[in-house]
Amino acid sequence: MKPEKIAWKIYASAIGAVTTLVSQKLVEGAWRYVTGDDEPPSAEDPEETTGRALSWAVASGLGVAGAQLIARRFTNRRWMKYSLVNPVTGKKVGVRRQDDND
Repeated sequence: MKPEKIAWKIYASAIGAVTTLVSQKLVEGAWRYVTGDDEPPSAEDPEETTGRALSWAVASGLGVAGAQLIARRFTNRRWMKYSLVNPVTGKKVGVRRQDDND
């Protein structure tokens, strides 16, 4: 495996792990703020209603997945800017001039 590929995997994994941890804490905090509960419901708790457990699963999933998508796009763009290689396709990209518009 090429050193660039290894560096990309380490970089993307580190950003992904931090994003997951931070977004999960943010979603839990938002749940507490909105519901007033001390902690989110446990899906395994038989005393918890299915509706609340499902609501938490949806909120948690959307929050974490959304944060990961944003972080992944950010890291891909930074990697492409500095390495001039698209991390998704592996193709070389041209040098972007200062006067280019998005």
